Amino acid sequence: MPRSRKASTPTIPEREDPVSASEHALAEVVELARFMEGKRTQRPRLVGPKGETLELPEPVFHLLRQIVSVLARGDAVTVVPVHKQLTSQQAADLLNVSRQYLVRLLDEGAIPYTKTGKHRRIRINDLLEYKKKRDDQREQGLLALMQMSQDFGGYSECS
Repeated sequence: MPRSRKASTPTIPEREDPVSASEHALAEVVELARFMEGKRTQRPRLVGPKGETLELPEPVFHLLRQIVSVLARGDAVTVVPVHKQLTSQQAADLLNVSRQYLVRLLDEGAIPYTKTGKHRRIRINDLLEYKKKRDDQREQGLLALMQMSQDFGGYSECS
């Protein structure tokens, strides 16, 4: 039976749910991002609830800085282990497409996958590689359209 929650109790997202800064928290996240980008003379430390401190390893601080930077732009973040295999629905969510469209991409061979029984599994690395190629192609297409528009006098850059 599902537990009921008080309206004021913050919900803890599931491991793979995207997290974003609320409108209320965004200003604090932006301030934190600026703070984290500043020059440091010491290793960053985490302060526990009882005042105890622990130095953060550089890779952990680097990841936190990346997460905070993305949140400060108003985007959502999901942290997924690199070796992770996704369901077709998780992969579709990450690409922001329908599951049916993703299945078509899989069937066309655009993204490698394996089958576990009758379920498709997509390696996160393969999905991210596809996403990068797709995003690069979109950007190149947009730049080409802008250039054509400029060539025909329909687009002028604001300087």
